[in-house]
This record gives sequence, structure tokens and C-alpha cells, in this order.
Amino acid sequence: MPGPMTPRIWGVLIALSVVWGTSFFFAAVSLTGFPPFTIVLGRVAIAAAVLAVACHMLGLGLPRGRDAWLACAGMGFLNNALPFSLIIAGQQHIPSGLAAVVNATTPVFAVLCAHALTRDEKLTANRLAGALTGLAGVALLAGPAAFAAGHGSELLGIALCLGASLSYGLSGVWARRVRRAGLAPIPAATGQCACSLLMMLPLVLVFDRPWQLPAPPGAAVAALIAFGLLSTALAYVLFYAIIEKAGATNAMLVTLLVPVTALLLGTAVLGEALAPRHLAGMGVIALGLLLIDGRVFRAR
Repeated sequence: MPGPMTPRIWGVLIALSVVWGTSFFFAAVSLTGFPPFTIVLGRVAIAAAVLAVACHMLGLGLPRGRDAWLACAGMGFLNNALPFSLIIAGQQHIPSGLAAVVNATTPVFAVLCAHALTRDEKLTANRLAGALTGLAGVALLAGPAAFAAGHGSELLGIALCLGASLSYGLSGVWARRVRRAGLAPIPAATGQCACSLLMMLPLVLVFDRPWQLPAPPGAAVAALIAFGLLSTALAYVLFYAIIEKAGATNAMLVTLLVPVTALLLGTAVLGEALAPRHLAGMGVIALGLLLIDGRVFRAR
């Protein structure tokens, strides 16, 4: 059974929030030199290589058999290829900080997908209240101003990032296949990154044609490498460590912290600024996540 949130686990959780929070910054910098599909391919290729080396060094076998690779392929699509592409495409229209705020709705979609597609993870009262509150936060993010003239691009960016959150929510249901296949966390992450690499490669060759692109600036190359090493490979190791020690519910708390890092980096380094409704929406989404988690209100 998962254990309590010890100070050490809290430290790992904060480290993960920083690592994942920087992913939105790295995406914004990578976009200055690479198109979206190429960024996603580079990210998962680097992560797959690093995780494969980690499996070898730790004596862990790679996935084997049809069921294992089918599970990895589903996760590679729903948890990597599709949401990564949608978020980076969305960041062409909205600031990195706002993309992180929208991505914080992932647990809301996770509980809704689990309710609709499973028999044993139905909505409880607090989860329903949290989901409705989170969706209200999304509505506040968009708001009437997003539909006004000149804001259509922002609305498109929010919609793309919401699509990524939905994909992450669906991946939580598909992850049951990973558990049934008996895959250990790091081999599972290696397999899904390898599968998403194979999915992205044809898209890059057909649409991006990297051999025709101009040489990218050094900052974009460095950001892409950090994207794969830190925000993907290292992030998976930290995330699965939290799940193993404290359970998936506690690991979900990271979504409350990721926007903080993204907003700080976006403001300090990229000079981004969010409208008051964006900050208000983040607050409402955070309240929804606290309702879904439930522990704060049980303590009271």
C-alpha cells in the first residue's frame, strides 16, 4: 500500500514540479528554432535513449510480448505523442505560463474519464465537486474576452492545451494495461517513449522536413536537449518514484505546483504576462484539484 507523504517525498514532488514546470519554458525556446513535430520527436528520442541506458545499468529488461508493447503503444500515443504535440502547438498561440495553467486541468479530465470508462473509479461527491469547479476555472480562463475580436488565437491555444489534458486523462485509464502487462515503471516509460518516437518520425518526415530547415540557434538546441533529459527522462523517474512510495493520488498534487514554476520562468525570462482572468482561473482550478484530492477538507 502507498505510504504517507514524508518530507523526502515532498522534496521529490517539489523537484518534479520544477522539472515539469520548466518543460513549458523549454518548449517556448525550442519553438524559436524547430517546428512542433520535430520538437516532440527530439524530446521523446532523447528520453528513450536515456531511459534505455538506465534500464541496462539497473538490469531491467525492456518490454517483451504483444500485450506489453500494445500497452506501451497506447501510452506512447495518449501520454506522449498526442498531448506533447497539442501543447507545443498551443504554445504558438498562448504564453507558456498560460499553457501550464490549462494543463493543470489534467486531474479533472482524469476523474471524468475514469468515471465514464471504468467500473471501479466512479465519481464521489468530492470528485464531482472538484471536477465541476475545475471546469468552471477553465471557463474563467477563456471568459468572454477570449471570444472578442483579436483573441481568437488565444482561444485556439487554450483549446489545444485542453485537448492535451483530455489525452492525459485518457492515458490514466489506458495505464491499467501497463499494470496488467506487469511492466516496471522505467521499462514502461522506455517502451512508451520508443513507441511515440516511431509515431512522430513519419509526421516529421512528411510535414517538417528537417533537412530543409535553416540551422537552429544554439539556445533552441540546448532547450531541446534539456527538454528530453530533464522534462521527460528525469521527470518520469521522479514521477514513478512518487507513485511507488506514496501512490498516484499524492503524485497528482504536482499539478498544483507546475504552473508556479512555468509562470515564474515565463515572466522572468520570456517577459510573458497573464491577464487577471488567467490568474483567477488558475485559482479556481487549484480549488477544484484540492476538492478532488480531498485531504485538506478532511483535515478541517
